[in-house]
Amino acid sequence: QVHLVESGGGSVQAGGSLRLSCAVSGYSHDSYWMAWFRQAPGKEREGVAAININDGSTIYADSVKGRFTISRDSAKNTLYLQMNSLKPEDTAMYYCAAEGEVVVVGFEGYQYWGQGTQVTVSS
Repeated sequence: QVHLVESGGGSVQAGGSLRLSCAVSGYSHDSYWMAWFRQAPGKEREGVAAININDGSTIYADSVKGRFTISRDSAKNTLYLQMNSLKPEDTAMYYCAAEGEVVVVGFEGYQYWGQGTQVTVSS
């Protein structure tokens, strides 16, 4: 059974940085996509960044390009999201997600989800 556990959220002032982690267990696919999503109160969930675990290719939402970096440590089975130059509008619950049996296209189709970690950015 696939388990995704996020950590690293917290409160930070605008301009600050945080690094989110997502520990992955029970995943047996050889090549797959993993991603970070976020959902702010009263808003729909949105894709933030995604990475192909096999070839390292990445995609980013326009709102975070140049500020956020997605990466993974295969040896540790961990996904990361380095967030720099944080803005109040980055405040949200951040979720880690992994591709399942359905092929992912962009930020659509993710099957496995973590419980989330809260990020709060104050001005």
